[in-house]
Amino acid sequence: MVRYHDDEWATPCHDNVELFERLVLESFQAGLSWATILRKREAFRTAFVGFDPALVAGFGPSDVERLMADAGIVRNRAKIDATIRNAGTWLATAREFGSADAYFAAMVPGKPAILSAGATAGNVPSRTVVSDRLSADLKRRGFAFVGSTIVYAFMQSVGLVDDHLPSCFRYRGAS
Repeated sequence: MVRYHDDEWATPCHDNVELFERLVLESFQAGLSWATILRKREAFRTAFVGFDPALVAGFGPSDVERLMADAGIVRNRAKIDATIRNAGTWLATAREFGSADAYFAAMVPGKPAILSAGATAGNVPSRTVVSDRLSADLKRRGFAFVGSTIVYAFMQSVGLVDDHLPSCFRYRGAS
């Protein structure tokens, strides 16, 4: 968890495959601990062929059964089915905007929001007006398992917001 926090969390991410991976992992995390998902991350990468959305979108019934039998990942059929469907929707959205990164930049424009200097762990939101709007748009496009709390965690993960606390060495200060 420390390495993930120190090296990845809230670091701007612009890579299409990495963005897809983070959305999938946040979706699978719903109802579970993030530590569980991080422990299974490499197994998820293997199971979902490196999170290449073009490959995942082509998964069929035999792939679903393979994934359901894979003890290395979270075996939740609804989340597996959603990941496959989301891969196709991801590709369509990326085509429409030129890339997934361009879509997220359009939906969450400007510099990442940063917590105020007086923020504490109790002040970190689990959702915002922006995550509500992004979640609604993703759902409108056909994505599943993208509620506002999941979307906000995704936004934190990929640096669309930066919720490092003032006591954290990665805190950049409100500007």
